Amino acid sequence: MEPNKVILYPLMGEKATLLREKSNVLTFIVDKKATKKDVKEAVETLYKITIQEINVMVTSEGLKKAHVRLSPKDSAEEVASHFGII
Repeated sequence: MEPNKVILYPLMGEKATLLREKSNVLTFIVDKKATKKDVKEAVETLYKITIQEINVMVTSEGLKKAHVRLSPKDSAEEVASHFGII
């Protein structure tokens, strides 16, 4: 899948903000057909960061949410502010 079609938009709610600040995690809504591998490749390509771990879940609304934990050398706060997520 193309990176622009995998990542639909970043999530900016209260829980996503807490995860970003405390756990170095960015949260995205992704395409329903995207796999963890697709999400990892898309995030690394679009944001030029290294990923440590990805957790994917489907919400009760039917959206697919990906929690992307960045490597310790990358800061989720800096990435979010640089790309206008916050």
